[in-house]
Amino acid sequence: MKLKRFNILCITESQTHEENTLINHETDRIVFLVDHAWTYRVDHARRQLEQIPGLLPRMAALMGLDFHGEAPDPDTVELVMEHMWKYNQTYHLAQGSAEEKIPVWYIIDEFGSQVQHSDQPSCAMAPLFYVQGQLAYSVLWPLRDLQEGDEVTRDYAYGETDPLVRKCRLLPWIPAQLDGVRSVTSEPPDLYYETISQENKEHLPVEIQPLTVPEDKILKVYSEMSQVTNNLTHPRFQLTEEKQEADILWCYNHIKDYRKLSEERPHVMLNQFPCESLVTVKDCLAAVARRVRGGPSPDWLPETFNLQTELPEFIKQYQLRQERGEDNHWICKPWNLARGLDTHITNSLDCIIRQRESTPKVVCKYLEDPVLFSREEVGMVKFDIRYMLMLRSVQPLRLYAYNVFWLRFANRPFSLDHFDDYQKHFTVMNYTEGVELKQIHYDEFIPMFEKQYPQYPWKEIEALLFKAFRELFEAASSRPAPYGICPYPGSRAIYAVDLMLKWSERVMQPQILEVNFSPDCARACLYHPSFYNHMFQTLFLDQPEQCPVKQIV
Repeated sequence: MKLKRFNILCITESQTHEENTLINHETDRIVFLVDHAWTYRVDHARRQLEQIPGLLPRMAALMGLDFHGEAPDPDTVELVMEHMWKYNQTYHLAQGSAEEKIPVWYIIDEFGSQVQHSDQPSCAMAPLFYVQGQLAYSVLWPLRDLQEGDEVTRDYAYGETDPLVRKCRLLPWIPAQLDGVRSVTSEPPDLYYETISQENKEHLPVEIQPLTVPEDKILKVYSEMSQVTNNLTHPRFQLTEEKQEADILWCYNHIKDYRKLSEERPHVMLNQFPCESLVTVKDCLAAVARRVRGGPSPDWLPETFNLQTELPEFIKQYQLRQERGEDNHWICKPWNLARGLDTHITNSLDCIIRQRESTPKVVCKYLEDPVLFSREEVGMVKFDIRYMLMLRSVQPLRLYAYNVFWLRFANRPFSLDHFDDYQKHFTVMNYTEGVELKQIHYDEFIPMFEKQYPQYPWKEIEALLFKAFRELFEAASSRPAPYGICPYPGSRAIYAVDLMLKWSERVMQPQILEVNFSPDCARACLYHPSFYNHMFQTLFLDQPEQCPVKQIV
């Protein structure tokens, strides 16, 4: 589809420039305001196109698509949602809750949308948000002198200096084949981990002696987390509001200065490890997991690409799969958000490439053939499983799993369509208003699962899960910090691992989706009031034999 040109047409006021110069970019200080025709979040796009009067015909006309009749028809909605990634631009708020900071996308008005790309642009354009009025519009300004009839252009990949990445970012408008690019990825170089450590501003601890806890000692616990303070009742632990007198700090936020803590209070135990972001942040998780097989991703992790650093490799893989006629649905996830926030499923290469402009994301192969669970009142739905892992130490590696695990279910039958239907493709329902939260306890789930899949005893499935957990943490602890989790003697941690099962020929293959730091344990405390007692006994008293846990390593 060829876009119309947007040219300088006329002089609107007298000028004193040199002959034929309409705008002098150095002296005129001229800017143009461009309206935003449509602002939305991706998961609301379909509903808005269907329900907002006049929006669909306007977007269809702006994109040069045929539209007949007055009522929104599904085919036109699909076409607009396919083509909108050639017109979309994005911004997000720097302050607010995680939900408020989710990127919004917008399409500028009919005039602004005709401003075409150029590697030598005549103008630049950027969004401007007026907070007091809650209004957003774009500002366009000249980069060089303009004469009457000059075309107004902008750089669609502004700021990108790497020629290959620039070529990739321009693919939605300028198709190209990536000759010479490999589709496989390997573990990033050491500089990748060093940069992450610097960006996290994490100061590694000094070496301290291993800690020993006398058997008769009452340990004082400081925590600002109500789930801990309301549920920790074991007699060996005493809550305190004085941080300085605590033997255990159970914090919600990440500790940054381990050096100071290790120097001033080496006896204090913590609920986190230095450099644990190597497993709790999605791009790092994918990078570390490649150690398991010395290159490609292990079988228990969906194929994953970092859109910031591996965009060419992803595009090459996408193009190869397209040539082979293989499924090409992918899921884009922010590096460090949970609960499905700003997460999108698509088979549109344009959409995935443009996601790179919002917030840092990974793109993972969407599980097109997941193991499903039969809900009598609904049908065959997606489900995921959450295990609580307890990391007691890194050297030696001691890892436990809580015997109780948690299930989450989609509310609508699974199919490879309508990927913006949250209740079909996502399972986290406890943060969404007005939707059903299906609750099945683990001890009820196991016989139900084995009845539906009699050839797959749960003990065998769980053994595969534990093998994946072991391989992940062995890889993550195989190198010194900042290239691996730091073996600080005072550190302990619990992580929530979310996973699914997929069919690999006739085998159920675990797929680790993410590892969560400081997970929400509300359901755990509600149905298992001794949950935190068990966590603390295992991690701080070394009494796993008295708790419902299994040692993985």
